[in-house]
Amino acid sequence: MLERFVRRILAELQRDARQSVQELSARVGLSSTPCWRRLKEIEKAGLIRRHTVLLDREAIGLKECLLAHVTLARHVGTAVDEFERAVLAHPEVIECYSTTGDADYILKVVVPDMKAYDHFLHKQIFAIAGVANVRTAVVLREVKYDTVLPIDTESP
Repeated sequence: MLERFVRRILAELQRDARQSVQELSARVGLSSTPCWRRLKEIEKAGLIRRHTVLLDREAIGLKECLLAHVTLARHVGTAVDEFERAVLAHPEVIECYSTTGDADYILKVVVPDMKAYDHFLHKQIFAIAGVANVRTAVVLREVKYDTVLPIDTESP
């Protein structure tokens, strides 16, 4: 279990990673030096993967969001590794999950339009030898999109 001030720091950084140590310390109830020390410990421990900016995908021209449910023909040899390497190489795939159920993987894909998705599907995904089937769900609207993890900041 993480110490309470560490949880508060993490929650605050998720809300706004650009705030200064002074702003952060005031929000979590610590003075600047202890807050700075904890922040360095958090970074050293690897709790923060990276600092980034969330963009509005539609505003930058990525109008279509699709969920591709991918089934592999087999899970032997290099089929899984080949598929995962291929997915990592394509920036259109912004999330990839190995799953149970009907699909082996679920990919979240963002593209400018359906023509671009059709091209991506045929030239990239279907070109991977182990892919047997792809079922696509078109996202009509995002009801909730957040990257903030639920951190209990009140427990001792």
